[in-house]
Amino acid sequence: MADSQIEAQIPGLRRYARALCAGDAAQADDLVQDCLERALSRWASWRGESELRLWLLAILRNLWLDEVRRRGARPDLVDVDDCPDSLAVPPSQGQALVLRDLAGALGRLAPEQREVLVLVGLEGLSYAQVAQVTGTPMGTVMSRLKRGRDRLAQLMREDGPALRRVK
Repeated sequence: MADSQIEAQIPGLRRYARALCAGDAAQADDLVQDCLERALSRWASWRGESELRLWLLAILRNLWLDEVRRRGARPDLVDVDDCPDSLAVPPSQGQALVLRDLAGALGRLAPEQREVLVLVGLEGLSYAQVAQVTGTPMGTVMSRLKRGRDRLAQLMREDGPALRRVK
């Protein structure tokens, strides 16, 4: 095993964990750490049949589901100030406002829709790969993505900028 193989996956795992944990950075970091511990302890069981990235994302998701079941609760809404920090270049003020609105709207989506949107839109996974990670049929992935995109667009329209006339 090459440490660099796993290290290269950490940024994507953190983004996915942030989405699953509704922006809770501490919980997301704990989830990534647990995922990496689980992966390293079971490294011999990974046969290389799937991409390392997909295997790690599936472990992360399963750990998150276990935590949600243990708590018996749905995740909280996204703290919009936590989401844009993964950007390489600081956004302009206008972009920052759009990102804040987008992060808030993402947090208001159903967790299943948010998860699929992040995996497809942010992580660039194919529908088949998302189906593999989430353990759901590809048709379900596609319908969740469609509903998530529609709902996100609706939320972004509803949360349009609050402008006021200055005299």
